[in-house]
Amino acid sequence: MSSLQKAQLGIAKPQCQIKHIEPIGPLQPGFWRQRSPRIQTGIQLANSAENFRWISDDSLALALRMIGRFVLITFVGYYLLDSLAKLLNLRSLQTRVPNEFLDVYDAYRYRRSQEYTKWNTWFDLVVSTIDLAALLSFWFLGGFEALDQLIRAFHLPPVVNGLLYLAALCVGREALMLPFEIFHTFVIEQRYGFNRTTVATFVVDRLKEWLIGGLLLALLTFIILSLFEAFGLRAWMIAWICSAGLSVMLIYIAPTVILPLFFKLSPVPDGPLRDKVIEFSVRQRFPVRELLVIDGSRRSSKANAFFTGFGSNKRIALYDTLINNHTVPELLAVLAHEIGHFKKHHIVRHLIIGQFNLLLLFLGASFCISRPELFETFGISTRSYYVGFALYLVLIRPFAVLFGVLVNYWSRRDEFEADRFAAETLGDPNPLIQALKRLSKDSLSNLTPHPLLVSLHFTHPPVLARVLALKEVGSSK
Repeated sequence: MSSLQKAQLGIAKPQCQIKHIEPIGPLQPGFWRQRSPRIQTGIQLANSAENFRWISDDSLALALRMIGRFVLITFVGYYLLDSLAKLLNLRSLQTRVPNEFLDVYDAYRYRRSQEYTKWNTWFDLVVSTIDLAALLSFWFLGGFEALDQLIRAFHLPPVVNGLLYLAALCVGREALMLPFEIFHTFVIEQRYGFNRTTVATFVVDRLKEWLIGGLLLALLTFIILSLFEAFGLRAWMIAWICSAGLSVMLIYIAPTVILPLFFKLSPVPDGPLRDKVIEFSVRQRFPVRELLVIDGSRRSSKANAFFTGFGSNKRIALYDTLINNHTVPELLAVLAHEIGHFKKHHIVRHLIIGQFNLLLLFLGASFCISRPELFETFGISTRSYYVGFALYLVLIRPFAVLFGVLVNYWSRRDEFEADRFAAETLGDPNPLIQALKRLSKDSLSNLTPHPLLVSLHFTHPPVLARVLALKEVGSSK
C-alpha cells in the first residue's frame, strides 16, 4: 500500500540574500525578514529537539545547493544503475536451456520465457523513465508549492490541509501509473497466457484497492499529523508507536477481512493433500487453524502459497492454480518451505526489521521536516508538517533503496534456509526441486538473471541457484 513522490524538482539557483518572507505561523519561529544586503542575516533553524542555531545567508545558499544536488544526483544515479542492471540482464539471457531444467523446458517454452523477460524489461525501463521524468518535472515546475497554495486557499485546519495535500499526490501518481498497469495486465500478461482478469474484475479490484488503501492511509496520516500539530517534533516516538501498532493490526485483519474482499477462500477438501499437510504440521508442531484454497485462477494462471497469523491463529493458503498443476508431494514440499520460514524465525525477524525501518523513518523526520533548507530546496514558501513529510519522503528515497537492497539480501538468504528446512524435514529435496522447476516453467521465469539485478530487486534467489543448493543438500546425506 504501497507512496508517491511527486516533486517540484526544479532547483532554482539559491540567492545569497533571503527575500522578504513572512513568519509561518504554526512552526514559528521560522523564517525572518531580510536585513540590510551588507549585513549577514541570522537564520534560525529548528532541529529535532526544537533548538536553534544561527547560520548566514551564504551558508544557507550553500546548503540549498548541496541538498538539491544530492537529491538530483541520487535520483538520476539510481535510475542509471537500475537501467544498467536491466540492460545487463537482457545481455545475460542464454539461448541454451540450463541442464538442470531440460526435463521441464523444451526449446519453444524456453524461448517464450526469454521473450517474456524482454517484454517486461523494456516495459519496466519505459515506466521508470516516465516516473522519474514526472518527478523531476513536478519539482522543476513548482508542483509542490502550487499544490500547497491551492489547498491553503480554502483556509482549512492544518491536518485537513495535510490530508488533502497527500491525497492529491497519491491520486496524481495513481493516475500516472494506471495506464501502465492496464497495459501490463491486458497486453503483456494476456499475450503470454497469464491474464484471466476481465475488465469488470480489474475495475472492481482497483476501486476496492483505492477505497481500502485510501481509508488506511487517511487514518494513519490523520493520526501522525494530529500528533505533530499537538506536540511538535517531539511526537516522532508516539507517531512511530501508532504506526507500528497499525501495521501489526493489519497482519491480523488482512487475511480475514481484506483478502476475502478480493478472493473467494474455501477449505481444502478432504483427501490426500489435506491429510498430508495436517500430518506434517502436527509433526512440526505448527498448529494450523485453517487450510484454505484461493480462487487465484480468476485473475491469473500464476500460482502462489503463503501462511498468515501467529500463535494458534495460523492459516495456510494455496492458490487453486498451484493445487491443479502440482502433485501432492510437491505441494507438501512448498508448504514445508513456508513452514520453514516460521520455524527459522524469519517472520518475526522481518517484522522486527519492518518496525525498525519505521522507527528510523520517524526519527529522521524529527530532524528534517521543519528545516528551512528542505523547504527552500523544493521552492516552498510556507512551512508545514504535512509538506515537510512529503518532501522528506522524496529526500530519503535513495536511503530507502539502499535499505531495501540489504533487506533483499536477508530475504534471499532466508529462502535458501527455508528450502533446506523443507528438504531435511521431508527427507528428500526432489519434491521441492520439481515444484520449483514447474513453477518457473509455468510462470516463464528468467533462469539466468544478472547478479546486479538480483542484488537490487530480488527477494528470492534465482531458481537455478535454489535448485543447485537443494541438490547439494541431497548429496550431503
